[in-house]
Formats: sequence, structure tokens, C-alpha cells
Amino acid sequence: MSRADLLASRVPRYTSYPTAPQFQPRIGAETYERWLRQLAQGSPLSIYVHIPFCDTLCWFCGCHTRVVNGYSPVASYLELVRSELAAVAEITGRDHSITHLHFGGGSPTILEPRDFIAVVAQIRETYSFAGSAEFAVEIDPRGLSDAKIGALAKAGVNRASVGVQDVDPKVQRAINRIQPFETTRSAIERLRAAGICNLNVDIMYGLPHQTVRHVKETVDAMVSLRPNRLAVFGYAHVPHMKRHMMLIDQKDLPTTAERLAQFDEAQSALIAAGYVPVGLDHFALPDDPMAIAARSGKLRRNFQGYTTDSADTLIGIGASAIGGFRQGYVQNQTAVPSYRERIRSGKLATARGIAFSREDTIRHAVIERLMCRLEVDLSEVAETFGLVAGHFADELVELEHLSREHLVEIDGWKIVVPGSERAAVRVVCAVFDTYLDASAARHALAV
Repeated sequence: MSRADLLASRVPRYTSYPTAPQFQPRIGAETYERWLRQLAQGSPLSIYVHIPFCDTLCWFCGCHTRVVNGYSPVASYLELVRSELAAVAEITGRDHSITHLHFGGGSPTILEPRDFIAVVAQIRETYSFAGSAEFAVEIDPRGLSDAKIGALAKAGVNRASVGVQDVDPKVQRAINRIQPFETTRSAIERLRAAGICNLNVDIMYGLPHQTVRHVKETVDAMVSLRPNRLAVFGYAHVPHMKRHMMLIDQKDLPTTAERLAQFDEAQSALIAAGYVPVGLDHFALPDDPMAIAARSGKLRRNFQGYTTDSADTLIGIGASAIGGFRQGYVQNQTAVPSYRERIRSGKLATARGIAFSREDTIRHAVIERLMCRLEVDLSEVAETFGLVAGHFADELVELEHLSREHLVEIDGWKIVVPGSERAAVRVVCAVFDTYLDASAARHALAV
């Protein structure tokens, strides 16, 4: 079986384990409230705020978002967000510090400057911020006014994540995201001028009409702007889950082998430009905190992807937002009308979640180490949890076919994914996923 064939399987992105398809409605608002009340006094928190609105629909998008033609729905939604923040604070108390605050979407930059500042002010009035706290916002460069940049800076944003995808006009038309390079360059320059100098850029491979040449041109264009980090995401074509993806003709998509060649090209070009590979699909300048965390073994992974955040608690605010605790995961109502109904009735908006079993916790540790370090010592994990290393004997046997193709190296109980084959890490993780058989069809290609 070829390398491309082995990487053609459908597996989760493993931003969590267990993954979201395993969440169940029996884990609801009562469980969420109990977990909030069980937080240790003074324990650090991360907060994620979801803004599920855009002014245009990108056909590649897998996020929970919808297009609005006016600002009224956004303003109404923000009132719900502020009510949810207040309800959560009432339960947790105010004796917590924030280590990470992240606004995602959708397009958080759809918010009017005054509204963004007001929501952040409420959070700052509720919780203290750790001195090293990261405050990140996802940026759509299109329509990013100086006033909005000024509001980001005034609110204390210190990291911006700029969406790009591809710089070629034909590819942009095929995904309904027209974004000239000058728009991206201008946004990055103005963010830096405002003092927001820690910049991430998101690009993609596997898009319609995209070739290795397109990916190389996109990487070269982004390297010329010298962001601190680049994420190289593979497009996940799942029209059965996201109906707008039907607007992309499947025959225009690259084959698995072509996708793999595109990722390999991006990786080679970024390494040649001085970026350090981080986990599966991130690249950072050597002095960036993410590269440092990767070198020191402190890199983590959550629903926003790779992170330097060490907090054990993530509070999700807004429709579809996911929270993470030592005990498990919770997710809010996905649809804005359902979210609105719960918040206006004075209830927490939790719709579903999962409580960790002991085996979930063990396998989460294995999968996170693989995703973040590209290696795991199973005997070390076994010792941590009071197991015998043979607990994973079946998985080692299952990994042998990947070992024969040099996608993974096995040395006793130690598993290593070679850096040159980092695209295979999700396939390796899937071997340890006890839930996968029932949900594999819902996931995207491994590469």
C-alpha cells in the first residue's frame, strides 16, 4: 500500500479526545454547573468566545457560522454573550486569573469597535489577567478598518491570527474568498503599527484547482511578511456535514497524492525559510513561544489547535463553544436561536458533552503527546497511570503496517513519527482511539 493510500483514511483532527462526535446530551447544564463549582479557588482559566457571523460565506469553511447582511443580529447576540459571561462568573466567583483569551468564529472582526471593547471590559472586570496572558483574535483582513485595529489594540490584544488560505485568484474564486495579497499585507502592516506584533497566518492545501505551485507561491508570499507562526491546514471536504461545500465541485479537488505533495512542499519551503515545525501542521519562528513550548515538551492541544496554554480549564462562551475540564468536555447549543432561548431563560446553554472515563484520560494522554511531540513512550504513560505497558500491546501490533512503510518507528514501547512524515500522526493517533469505528465516516482525510 502506498504512502498516499495509508494517509487516505478518514480520522479526527484530535483537537480533543474523545472527539466531538462522542459528546452526548446527558452531559448538560447541571453537569457543567457542577464542574464550574468544583474549580479550585484561584485556579487559572482560558476563555474562548465564539462569534458565529460573517459578512460573506467562504465555501471551504467548516466552522459554525452564518452570513448576516446587517449588524442587528450581531449586536443582539453580543447581549447573550455578555449574559452568559455573567452567569458563568456568578458560579465560578471572580478569584481566577486568565492565561489565554481567544475570540474565534466566524469572523470576530465583524464586531463594531465599541462592542468589542465592551465585551473585553466585562471579562477584565470579572477576572484578573495573568501577566503573561495571551489575548488572541482571529482576523479577516477584508474590511479590517483602522478603527477596528485600534479597538483590538485598546482592548489589549497581543496576538492576531490572519486568515489567508491561498493567494491565487483562481483558487480564491473557487472557494468564494477574494482576498488580494495587498489586502493581507496591509492588514499585517497596520496590526504591527498598532503594536500587535505577534502574528499567525493560516493557509490551506487541498483546495479546488490548487497545485503544488499554488501552495509554494502562497508560502513564499507569506514568508515575505514574516509572521511569527503559520498554520498549514488541509481542506476537509465534508458536504454531508456542511452543505455549502456542495458549491465546490469535487472533481476540482486534488487527489490524496497531490494533497500530500502540497503539504510536503509547504513544509520544505517553511523549514528552508527558517521556521520550526510544530506538531502536525504548525510552523513557528525559533524564538516564538510555540516553538519554545514544543522544544521543552510543554506544547498542548485544545479546540483552538496547538497552544502554549497550561490552564486545565477552558471556558467556552457563545453558540457552539466547547469547554474543557479535568472531568470532561461540554458544548453549548450550536444554533443561535437555541442558544438564545437557553440564555434568555436564565439557564446555562450546555447542549451536550462527555465525562472522561479512566481509559479516556489514559488515551487522551497518549494522543496529545503524539500530536504535540510526534512521539510517546507507552511504558512511561503506563507507569503514570499504574498500568503495565502491555496495556497497549494490541495497538503496537496494529502499528506494524505503518512501521513497514516507515510512517512510524517503534522501539520497544516507544513510538516516534519521523518529522518528515508528520502528516501521518493523526493516523497513528487513530490506532489508540477506541471510539473511531463508529464515527470514522464523519471525519476528514488524514492528509
